[in-house]
Amino acid sequence: MQTPKLDDDAVLWQGEPAGRPLLVLLHGYGSDERDLFALREHLPSEFAIAAVRAPLEPPFPMGGYSWYPIEGLDSRDPARVTDAARRVLEWLDTAATAADSIGLLGFSQGGAVALQALRLDPERVAFVVNLSGYAPGGELPGDEALEEARPPVFWGRGSADEVIPEAAVANTIDWLPGHSELAGSIYPGLAHAVSPQEIDDVATFLRKRL
Repeated sequence: MQTPKLDDDAVLWQGEPAGRPLLVLLHGYGSDERDLFALREHLPSEFAIAAVRAPLEPPFPMGGYSWYPIEGLDSRDPARVTDAARRVLEWLDTAATAADSIGLLGFSQGGAVALQALRLDPERVAFVVNLSGYAPGGELPGDEALEEARPPVFWGRGSADEVIPEAAVANTIDWLPGHSELAGSIYPGLAHAVSPQEIDDVATFLRKRL
């Protein structure tokens, strides 16, 4: 099944992207564009912000939207993550042409999609913030360029996060240091969520990107 295009009418905006850096927010499984958009008051005001809605609907009874299907916690097909990332890049083709630069911030599924978009188009994505997400397995055309460019990536996760499989975390630990200028932290006692300390750390990371 092909991943549908993003719904432009569902995007929440703060500020105009023309002549400014743009931060695109990618929510997690079973959520929607309103989730991460609530963080905008804690992020640097210099960024224009766009919160987009994932294009798939999870199976009943789960509500919200998803970037790719998950059949059990250990089933995450890298090809479907790549399909979702391509849809994000296609949306950027029309929505972000006037932005000075583009960064992606994603939670969980959204974090995986953000990293995959970076791997597909390293020249377009300036940085990634990956919150409680992971780096999908396999190889992509941009990986070699990332080894040279080492773009900034923030990876934050909780020590008590039991949602992301251990194999996915291990792959991320192996992959990120060789393909990015890595920042971030493991937050003691934090489950599959975002903490105030993590948001403060993200804001600091973003200010350094200005």
